[in-house]
Amino acid sequence: MGFHTFDADQAERLERPDLYRWVSAEEVVGPFATDAFGVLADLGSGTGFYTDDVAARVETVYGVDVQPEMHDRYREKGTPANVELVASDVADLPFADDELDGAFSTMTYHEFASPDAIAEIARVLREDGRLVVFDWSADGEGDHGPPVDERFTAGDARDALADAGFDVARAETRTETFALVAGAP
Repeated sequence: MGFHTFDADQAERLERPDLYRWVSAEEVVGPFATDAFGVLADLGSGTGFYTDDVAARVETVYGVDVQPEMHDRYREKGTPANVELVASDVADLPFADDELDGAFSTMTYHEFASPDAIAEIARVLREDGRLVVFDWSADGEGDHGPPVDERFTAGDARDALADAGFDVARAETRTETFALVAGAP
């Protein structure tokens, strides 16, 4: 399961407002709505569709993507001044221990989900930091997003994070997606 990366040649498909059908901007921003979350990382930021929504409400967002081509597309579109693009695998983040107030992933957990990546996220989040994950669910029908056999369930993600010491406050299955909010270890 997992480890599928989105085809950068299809990047324009990541800039469609109908994506809000699966995950709204408010759902992503909501868990970070207090002043306590000023520096965040978007894990698998792609062309910045959701990064832009969050950037409007925080001090700094690091747009982390393993594909530099996605950053090129984001730059062409226009990157907000408080967004810094970082080419990196989630399992090897270039941040100091406890550097981030929070991190989020929209529709990309299946691309990086591994014990090494989850441990790396735990390392870079401050003690009371927050991780927010929305992704295509293995419980979905598979009409949208990656093939079902490349997806995880909310339970899979919850268990992987709990095993790494995260305090999972919310893990729910939705129509084609799952939502998860967890406190850092």
